[in-house]
Amino acid sequence: MGLRYPTGMDYYSLLGPLVRLLPAESAHNAAICALKAGIIPPTTDKTYPTLESQCFGLTFKNPVGMAAGFDKNAEVVDALLTQGFGFVEAGTVTPLAQSGNPHPRMFRLADDDAVINRLGFNNKGMHAFAQNLKQRKKSGIVGANISKNKDSLDATYDYATSLEAVYDYADYITINVSSPNTVGLRDLQQKEALSALMQAMGKKRDELAAKYGKRKPVLYKIAPDLTAQDKEDIVEVALAHRIDGLIVTNTTITRPPNLRSQHRNERGGLSGRPLFVLSTETLRDIYKLSHGKIPLVGVGGIASAEDAYAKIKAGASLVQLYTALVYQGFDLVQRINEGVVRLLELDGFKNISEAVGKE
Repeated sequence: MGLRYPTGMDYYSLLGPLVRLLPAESAHNAAICALKAGIIPPTTDKTYPTLESQCFGLTFKNPVGMAAGFDKNAEVVDALLTQGFGFVEAGTVTPLAQSGNPHPRMFRLADDDAVINRLGFNNKGMHAFAQNLKQRKKSGIVGANISKNKDSLDATYDYATSLEAVYDYADYITINVSSPNTVGLRDLQQKEALSALMQAMGKKRDELAAKYGKRKPVLYKIAPDLTAQDKEDIVEVALAHRIDGLIVTNTTITRPPNLRSQHRNERGGLSGRPLFVLSTETLRDIYKLSHGKIPLVGVGGIASAEDAYAKIKAGASLVQLYTALVYQGFDLVQRINEGVVRLLELDGFKNISEAVGKE
């Protein structure tokens, strides 16, 4: 992705179609291998003073993050941070290793700039994940996205166990209660279940903060497929438990009627451009309901600087992307950052924090 040569040309426009001849999951695995091997060189290291901001106690050099789902085992977080990201979220990881759902389970919708996946949290488990984070050599903000094992009978135990395993090595931790590919997981977004989980995780985080001498931010990642009442309940519970932030949103199980690709009816979570409107509406609703009191990370369908800026003006302090990289390569990250700088200037904002929620 975003391979550069001495001439400075970006050859992803040529290599991308060749990579996409591979099955989607094989192409993803090849990208991980390429990053590990250093085949994808780092982007030009640029700083953007207007993009630097503070969020849930951390300082971000820019607002564009790699969403969870790409680096499931925290194998290439350092390499990803050299691609212009302001932060990287690794995972989702579960306490025990699991293979995920049967193949095929990942599908490109090229005509729609989208992907459908039903991977099911395939990962090597929390101990391998934590070891990879422990062995990091470079600095930069890295989050750990955690969830429960497919066959677990005690979700709270799984979250607490994973939280403890990654706590000392991650800059923040995201509790994933919104993947559509683990049966029953989204039930944890219901008011009583979510409140109980937040209380338990708050207590566990306090114990770990005392143990390690540092309070790490804990965020929750929610779905886009929520009723108005669901959103009100989530905000009420989140404010009551004083959580550090919400990531809005995960993939959707809905299917817009205008999808054109042959895989449009595959089961799983839909990501990419068709998710943009729904995820941004959810983001805007959560921001309004919380009166801007909960830091939000906007995810879903971002493929340009204009998309990222729309999320920011709808209430996101930070943004994340993944699917658009499949179609545009890693150079997209720098283009988004540079574009957001220009959009801020056009609107007369001196810093990105001034634009949050200003739609």
